[in-house]
Amino acid sequence: MSKLLVTGGTRFVSRYTAEYYVQKGHEVYVLNRNSRPQPEGVTLIEGDRRHLGDQLRGHHFDAVLDITAYQRQDITGLLTGLDSFDTYIMVSSSAVYPDTGVQPFAEDAPLGENKFWGGYGVGKLEAERELLRQVPGAYILRPPYLYGPGNNVYREAFVFDCAMADRKFYLPKDGDMKLQFFHVRDLCRFMDVILEQQPDCHIFNVGNRDSVSVRDWAGLCYAAAGKQAEFVPVYADCDQRNYFSFYPYEYYLDVTEQYRLMAEVTPLSEGLRESCLWYEQHRDEVGKKPYFSYIDEHFV
Repeated sequence: MSKLLVTGGTRFVSRYTAEYYVQKGHEVYVLNRNSRPQPEGVTLIEGDRRHLGDQLRGHHFDAVLDITAYQRQDITGLLTGLDSFDTYIMVSSSAVYPDTGVQPFAEDAPLGENKFWGGYGVGKLEAERELLRQVPGAYILRPPYLYGPGNNVYREAFVFDCAMADRKFYLPKDGDMKLQFFHVRDLCRFMDVILEQQPDCHIFNVGNRDSVSVRDWAGLCYAAAGKQAEFVPVYADCDQRNYFSFYPYEYYLDVTEQYRLMAEVTPLSEGLRESCLWYEQHRDEVGKKPYFSYIDEHFV
């Protein structure tokens, strides 16, 4: 049994991570402001990671699983408050790769601002750099779009809503744009690999090797809900984010290094079925966007 600190612990990735390690029998501490219900089986450290004072003094953690570092100050605040730890893993983002870069993005590709992700990507990049400056042996994971049970972002849940309401699905153009996904459980499984093997490589792109077109992705979402999709292509000159869950940005991560250490990942169809089952019981936990209103006003 290890003693782990998970930052966050109340929403999607951080909550799933905390619950995953509780189920594996570890001693899990979560650090958050206690503004939402906590996972079962954790020990709460209530506080702001940027202003911790002595709250973590006296604690030694076998691993820090940092899910909620979005800016440089998040790193400096936590490291100032931590007493001691063995392994530090930060979940970063593929948003650190500029949209003008050469794809597929490898871990040593140039980093910089991505016009689609803006300040989010810049903040993640600054957090990465600060962490490696202070903890050169830290591990950094860069996932593409994460999905799975607990996802509070209105992506696959939007398609499930369309399917359950027997609505047609409006695709950007022919739906050929490709996306790359990674199940949140596989993210945790890869953190297991790092904790167990302590690999020499310290920065990893993580994700399913195969990308998928948005048409095929939406079709899998409908199938997960027990329905068959009927598609309507949209060629109108409008912002697709008004009616679709993703930016008009296709990118691809090279995940060769991840696959050297963990070759098995959750099939997208299986992961989406799990996501749909979760969503049917937790609809109020997802932040909805007014896609239906826009579609009904402009396309129907």
